[in-house]
Amino acid sequence: MAKEAVHYELNPNTMAVLPIRDEKYASKILETNDVLYSVRTPIQLIKDACLEGGSTYEGRKRAVVYLTGTQNKIPVPVNPQLDMYAFPTESPRSFDCQWIFHNHVKRILPGKHRQGSIIVFSNQSRLHLDISYYALQKQLHRTAYTKFRFSSPVHT
Repeated sequence: MAKEAVHYELNPNTMAVLPIRDEKYASKILETNDVLYSVRTPIQLIKDACLEGGSTYEGRKRAVVYLTGTQNKIPVPVNPQLDMYAFPTESPRSFDCQWIFHNHVKRILPGKHRQGSIIVFSNQSRLHLDISYYALQKQLHRTAYTKFRFSSPVHT
């Protein structure tokens, strides 16, 4: 039976938010010790968490573009105070966009027969994605750079 998260807020235990096609739910949420389902879409959950973290999703994206020059599949500092940085696996406008939380990624492996990739999370669970190993590595590095830029003191 699905464990419904009625008023779910992304938190430091959130590892990934995945879109699902279901009559009742729009998101599957992977936490370090749980799997939950929400009626809210992944982007709605991300936007709400950005507001909880003190800014709008659009403001966070704009800051990342300004600080890093990244233009596509922009990593989002969801809540920098809680070390919550997430990256999209494809355009956030796409239904299939999955959000991965950087601090929980232990490593990325190429999929079997070079099909997609496998994320190994810090709790040893695995998530297979239909994204190339190279593209996923690039997103991980972009997010690490974003995290570095947001944690560095401002130089004037």
